[in-house]
Amino acid sequence: MATQTEEDYIKAIYKITEKNQGSASTNAIAARLSTSPASVTDMLKRLSSKDYFHYEKYKGVYLTSKGIKMATTLVRKHRLWEVFLVDKLKFSWDEVHDIAEQLEHINSDELITKLDGYLGYPKYDPHGDPIPNEAGKFTIRSQVSLFNMNANESGVIVGVREHDTSFLRYLNDLNINLGTTIKVIKHIEFDHSKKVLINNTTEEVLSQKAAHNLFLKKNKDI
Repeated sequence: MATQTEEDYIKAIYKITEKNQGSASTNAIAARLSTSPASVTDMLKRLSSKDYFHYEKYKGVYLTSKGIKMATTLVRKHRLWEVFLVDKLKFSWDEVHDIAEQLEHINSDELITKLDGYLGYPKYDPHGDPIPNEAGKFTIRSQVSLFNMNANESGVIVGVREHDTSFLRYLNDLNINLGTTIKVIKHIEFDHSKKVLINNTTEEVLSQKAAHNLFLKKNKDI
């Protein structure tokens, strides 16, 4: 059985390699876990005998099938707990990440199976991220970033790329959440921001960064 620290490392490697479709460097792991590269190297050496990953000096870390299975299980638990916290305990979507980070380390398959059933087997968490099922399979849907949408195109917010608390609170202030309707009015060439209509009532200008971090299901795909 892995320790909480070991689980944090496995999940960090998974998250990094998920984005770049390659290996995770020591520096990238250190940045994600807010620790030093030397500490990461020491931990990787201690973990190397447990067959969670392959590590090559100067090349990085690749998760094994055993490591991927553990990481996927942690992601599943984390996202189910976020659903529980938002849907049942009425936390806001900007409040649940850190709590779910603690709850994901509870080691009970029976608890998670029952939690999944209690929640009605949700396919997505409160940020729109897919929740893997017990077999580790994710539900994939058609979505596009707001930045890649053109004038007069519209859709519904189905996810956010960035889970940073400040970003989610920024969206709260604009009354943007999952299910919000967005129509692109204009793409502003100067700074690549987007002038949009929110829920057919309010016009706002969203920065390039904000537009990149919002995923929509376009109306033609609904």
